[in-house]
Amino acid sequence: MARSPSKPFYCHVISEKVSIALRRRSNFRGDGKLYVQCSEVDCQWIDANEPPCPLTLDLFAAEIQAREAQRAE
Repeated sequence: MARSPSKPFYCHVISEKVSIALRRRSNFRGDGKLYVQCSEVDCQWIDANEPPCPLTLDLFAAEIQAREAQRAE
């Protein structure tokens, strides 16, 4: 499956608009966990998706559901 496009998101932690995208952590089997990647590389919570970072997989619920539906076919 192709990478999902990024979308704008206002981050209240840094008080700026950033770009976010759904990504999969790489591993040898190719079935790594999904996470939300942020364009703000200087953030101390980069790619952690843990509080106080506001990024969660819920922001991409529709995309995740579409991936699961495609995989089930």
